[in-house]
Amino acid sequence: MNLDQGGDSETRFGEYVAGLGSVIGHVERTRPLRDYCTGLMLPGERKSVEPMAARTAPARTAAQHQSLLHFVANAAWSDEDVLAKVREMVLPAIEKSGTIEAWIIDDTSFPKQGKHSVGVHHQYCGQLGKQANCQVAVSLSVANHAASLPVAYRL
Repeated sequence: MNLDQGGDSETRFGEYVAGLGSVIGHVERTRPLRDYCTGLMLPGERKSVEPMAARTAPARTAAQHQSLLHFVANAAWSDEDVLAKVREMVLPAIEKSGTIEAWIIDDTSFPKQGKHSVGVHHQYCGQLGKQANCQVAVSLSVANHAASLPVAYRL
């Protein structure tokens, strides 16, 4: 996989998602994975499956919503395997700019509307600078002067 050299972004994105698809199990999950990743990349304030379905398949939003919901909530795939695949594909491209110089441990809060997402509590939310409904995740990233890559992530 050549993430940092030539090719248009659409081709590189397709190659990246295909690489991730190799660790998610059944081949039927490849399209929902691509649609989910596409939804994450598209503009829009909300990144839950309902608005993502409307953006990725406007002519068949209800079916797309069901497909994305099943992919995220019910399909059995390992987030550890996906993160390992991301490291395998991306770390060599980062290391072309220099060796890894630091490990970064960080907490990140995500403002949430409502209380139905996993881990949502009324707590301090750094993005808002006050207490609000949010999720908090802790990540471990590796970094050099050019880039960083999350290698572990827990809600």
